[in-house]
Amino acid sequence: MSQMADTPYGPVPQATLEAARRIRLLICDVDGVLSDGKIYLGNNGEELKSFHTKDGFGLKAVMSQGIEVAVITGRSSRIVSDRMLSLGVRHVYQGQGDKLPVYQQLLQKLALTADQVAYIGDDVIDLPVMRACGLGVAVADAHPLVQQGADFICRLKGGEGAVRELCDLILQALGALESAQGPSV
Repeated sequence: MSQMADTPYGPVPQATLEAARRIRLLICDVDGVLSDGKIYLGNNGEELKSFHTKDGFGLKAVMSQGIEVAVITGRSSRIVSDRMLSLGVRHVYQGQGDKLPVYQQLLQKLALTADQVAYIGDDVIDLPVMRACGLGVAVADAHPLVQQGADFICRLKGGEGAVRELCDLILQALGALESAQGPSV
């Protein structure tokens, strides 16, 4: 049986905490991860999504520790651009049906190795990057194939704090969970 480490969300394998300690880039999917996956469409074509402030705080907190944050999403939306701008996320890639080339570009651009990257996703489009990086993470309500392919499954659902859970895991691994502060989100 593997060694377990305590986190605020419950025990995790020690190996997961060790993988989290190496992370220098956190990549997030958007729909179903940073949002709950629901898209509200108005009669005039207006699109609405909800984002959890806890996830935003978590992203700001890991960035305050020198961790880069990126989003790679299959859809394109001004809402995503605006939210990422408000959080200070500099690496935003929308309309990406194949996320692996963008992942590889980010590795090269930031001079990182695969084991320094965590990716959090919810659906099969996320699997290639999850398998290529050092820590592939699924939200609690991810597709079963994504959960099977993940190194770690969050206890929280997409859009309901799963990204914050992963951020807290990374911060704990760095010994910065209690000291990391993010400005208001």
